[in-house]
Parts: sequence; C-alpha cells; structure tokens
Amino acid sequence: MQGEQMACDFLETRGHHILDRNWRGGHLEIDIVSEAPDGVHFVEVKARTAPASAPLDKQVTAIKKKRICAAALQYLNSHSLSGKEVFFDVVSVLFDGAQTMLKYYPQAWIPMFT
Repeated sequence: MQGEQMACDFLETRGHHILDRNWRGGHLEIDIVSEAPDGVHFVEVKARTAPASAPLDKQVTAIKKKRICAAALQYLNSHSLSGKEVFFDVVSVLFDGAQTMLKYYPQAWIPMFT
C-alpha cells in the first residue's frame, strides 16, 4: 500500500486526478485509475524490496495485462468514460534500505483487441 500511495502522489504531481484505487470489477482489479489532460490512465503498481529479481516493469505478465485490459473496459463502460484516450502505465517502486526508487513507465503497453 505504501508503494501505491507513492505512485498516486507521483501521478498527482504530473497533473493526474486519481479516480479510483484498488478498483474491483468481479475478479478483476486495477491498482490506480487516473485522469489526466491526455486521457484515462490505468496504472499497475509493482512495489518490491531490494534486491528485485527482474526489472519491475517486466513483472507485468501477458496474462496480467490481459486482465487489466478487461478490467479497464469494464471500468470505462460503468463510468461513462468511453470515447476518452486510454493509456496503460506501470509505476515501479523499489525499497532499498533508506532509499526508494520510483520509475514511471507511461504507455507501458498498447493492448491489441481482436
């Protein structure tokens, strides 16, 4: 939760308005939903304590991306946000002793809907 709070604080400094945190639609979940001047952002937060075995943004698997996309579609339809530009972002937070490293990956992936 500390990682998610840090991610929200960071996004707000970049002009995002946090719409929801830990939003659930059935078995689907989105860590952060924010709105910025460019559109709606669905943000996955990966927070770990060092050492991390792999770059945190790479720990968002294809299955997880698919679930986030399904949740995003559900969210957009239930919140009258259709027609807005949509982005899928990742924020990684690495806690390493007294240091904390936050990295933002805007447009971390572009979903392919078939």
